[in-house]
Amino acid sequence: MTSVFNFTFVPWFRSVAPYIHKFRNQTFVVGIAGEAIAAGKLPHLAQDLAMIQSMGVRIVLVHGFRPQVNEQLRAKGHTPKYSHGIRITDEVALDCAQEAAGQLRYEIEAAFSQGLPNTPMADSTVRVISGNFITARPVGIVDGIDFQHSGLVRKVDIAGISKTLDMGALLLLSPFGFSPTGEAFNLTMEEVATSVATELQADKLIFVTEVPGIRIDPLAPAGEDNPIDTELPLATAEKLLATLPAASVPTDIGFYLQHCVKACKNGVERSHIIPFAVDGSILLEVYVHDGIGTMVVDEKLESLREATEDDVGGILQLIEPFEKDGTLVKRSRTEIERDAGLYTVIEHDGVIFACAALYAYPEARTAEMAALTVSPQVQGQGDGERVLKRVEQRAKAAGLDSIFVLTTRTTHWFLKRGFVLVDPDWLPEARKRKYNWDRKSQVLVKKLG
Repeated sequence: MTSVFNFTFVPWFRSVAPYIHKFRNQTFVVGIAGEAIAAGKLPHLAQDLAMIQSMGVRIVLVHGFRPQVNEQLRAKGHTPKYSHGIRITDEVALDCAQEAAGQLRYEIEAAFSQGLPNTPMADSTVRVISGNFITARPVGIVDGIDFQHSGLVRKVDIAGISKTLDMGALLLLSPFGFSPTGEAFNLTMEEVATSVATELQADKLIFVTEVPGIRIDPLAPAGEDNPIDTELPLATAEKLLATLPAASVPTDIGFYLQHCVKACKNGVERSHIIPFAVDGSILLEVYVHDGIGTMVVDEKLESLREATEDDVGGILQLIEPFEKDGTLVKRSRTEIERDAGLYTVIEHDGVIFACAALYAYPEARTAEMAALTVSPQVQGQGDGERVLKRVEQRAKAAGLDSIFVLTTRTTHWFLKRGFVLVDPDWLPEARKRKYNWDRKSQVLVKKLG
């Protein structure tokens, strides 16, 4: 049993470690829907956020309270009222919102104080600080409807928030703001989280919600043939929003997406929509390559580029398993350091997921593509084709007529992509002298148009 655990734990921890390093000292703004707390998810969410903070992430937590306020209203015999996707906050609703906010702040602070043995928060100390960091203004009268005590964010006290985070505390914000005259306004969690993330220029805005994310076909039923779209470029997300009806309730497809788009357009590179129904969803989204929900990104996170000396360690880690099983010929660190500039890599959040090297033989107007490798984590997603295309472009730019590969196990992959089998005697003389006849690698060539 121990050996099985080691076998699974070690590679898992190695895969997570680059993200732990990358996110240290970054700032995450996390908006938790009130529905998540009503569903009893607060204890595990607090444990996960405490773990993330312990790994050096600065966290601003904004809680929602929509169902809690509605429950208080119904208990007092009042019906919740909404328009334009915003609560109409009369005096009774304002009292209910203040009561709900106070109760939730108490519950959240208690959840972060549970340093229980045998839990992720054992021996942890999470200082939770909240305060009047949001200045608000009234929504006013819109289309003849008086929203009364409902408000919009006017200003965020970034200096105060930054000082709190610098102290190592977790900042907790309720969806309330105050005017310069001391009047209280009921805000929405989504607007507060988006405004704070934008003003802070946070590294991530994360909504933990009742929806699982945006599906490949947002208007079609859920299913295996319509999975969650884990990464939406900002331009694609904007086009999608333009095709959707106006979102007024959280279950509308565009409700959280509109806030993600707004944040990304204003400098937050990554915004996420993840489900609270999945235990550990924040950890799965932040520390696993593909995540679990939908991430809207200001630019494609994957970078296809030429390697540098800083990538040598990542290349070695990527190709080592394939060298051990005989798929690739063993290469030393010295050799890869020497040839780093010849490699093309796909890098995602500081991790190398694919690579290939191009060794030119100008006298024969050809080049060898060597060490083409794609991480098992992303195989089948087209990274091999992307690297191949870039290598072909580099060969063309060098004035070469063809590229060739030597392989013992992936012949059919190359045949499907325009390569043809040739005899090893076809190889340039300099490469033929290094050909390992015992390995019996097949030689495949592709003409460059």
